[in-house]
Amino acid sequence: MSKPLTFALYFGNRGFFPERLIASAREELVSRLKSIGINSLCMPENATRYGAVETAAEGRAYAGFLEQNKGKYQGVILCLPNFGDENGASEALRDCGTPIYILAYPDELDKMDFASRRDAFCGKLSIMDVFSQFKIPFTAWGPHTLAPASEEFTIQMQEFAAVCRIVNGMKRCRIGAIGARPTAFKTIRFDETTLQKYGITVEVFDNSDLLLEMKKIESGDSRLKTKISTFKNYTDCSEVPGDKLETLAKLSLALDNIIEEYQLDALGLRCWFDLEQTLNISPCVVLSELNDRGFPAACELDIGNAVAMLALNLASQEPATCLDWNNNYGEDPDKCILFHCGPVPQSLMTAKGKVIDHPMFAKVLGGGCAFGCNVGRIKAMEFSCVSTTTIDGQLRYYVSEGEFTGDVIPPEFFGCGGVARISGLQRKINRLGYAGYRHHVGVTPGRWERAVREAFQRYLGYTETEI
Repeated sequence: MSKPLTFALYFGNRGFFPERLIASAREELVSRLKSIGINSLCMPENATRYGAVETAAEGRAYAGFLEQNKGKYQGVILCLPNFGDENGASEALRDCGTPIYILAYPDELDKMDFASRRDAFCGKLSIMDVFSQFKIPFTAWGPHTLAPASEEFTIQMQEFAAVCRIVNGMKRCRIGAIGARPTAFKTIRFDETTLQKYGITVEVFDNSDLLLEMKKIESGDSRLKTKISTFKNYTDCSEVPGDKLETLAKLSLALDNIIEEYQLDALGLRCWFDLEQTLNISPCVVLSELNDRGFPAACELDIGNAVAMLALNLASQEPATCLDWNNNYGEDPDKCILFHCGPVPQSLMTAKGKVIDHPMFAKVLGGGCAFGCNVGRIKAMEFSCVSTTTIDGQLRYYVSEGEFTGDVIPPEFFGCGGVARISGLQRKINRLGYAGYRHHVGVTPGRWERAVREAFQRYLGYTETEI
């Protein structure tokens, strides 16, 4: 879903310590990153002594190297083969503009003589100290020293790559808000100016804009025929009347056009009542297919969770979805049912869904008015969940992890749901409720809690609600 990342590599040095370790570290780090699927960008070895940075002047030379390569790297690895120098590092990286990961090589007990001892353990603390003074954000996960050859290094590089994708993808992004907030849904209020303060621009459209975009699409349009085929292949549309399937396809094309014209990164769509009353469809399956393509699309105009879904999508490089904290699961305190009517991407479901007439709207508006609900079950998997909200001028969030268990949900349960197990669920639900978060949450496969927290809190300046 995204091209491979490139990390700029920085090698620190301090003359009291063995400089011969720099060359071997350079060779090893480039090789290890390549094996993980990450590209490297290195300053030429002859640009400074040993191709490393010690003095402030060498730090400025490295800063110039980064400036020349601006846009070619998404993160920096500050590598300490020996102690390194904190003053050169601060000169080099204070304006790098990307996340910085600090890697300190471990000493070995049989190589503690003056010719071999690294002391990177101590040097890393010195750099963390000075970076804190300079307000240079950085990432330094435990253990304090780490060998690039270790499996833990691979894990941390994958997580740091997620941090870089989130930061680079969200420091300037556009979210589409399509339709007015339903007056009954005060739970999804948001503050545009607060989001803008954090680099998130909201492009606002009335649902009439969407309807006008749909009117431009002729029934004989070849794109429309292709889109209808897409939905027939995507899920079971056998019960959907032909005219309703065409309307769903037109809605999908209209959203595609708006996304392209305004260069949106995610969207929230008003989906309650007016589309059912004006078009006689519900847009659940359209959002599902968008999400499955890797474009985050939240229902009920939930812009807060569209932001959360974008972050999760960037982290995992897999589809994200918006779900309700919906039901208890028997007496198990750590299980609940996460559900929504049908925006769940097909790739996160146990099998192909089936599009039906939305029973909630059929009850209120009469049958046949709301085809588009894509029913099914969420597959067993580990997941990460995030929600964001705007309160008192702050962009706040919580993040957690869990697993969909595969436990049975009664067949009469409509929509698309899954049984989630989350450690400490009762405490977490209580805390997020007291903190004023909505009943929705963004979800994606995999364990990305640490990466999301690092990106949001350390680099983007969001405020965490600890649950």
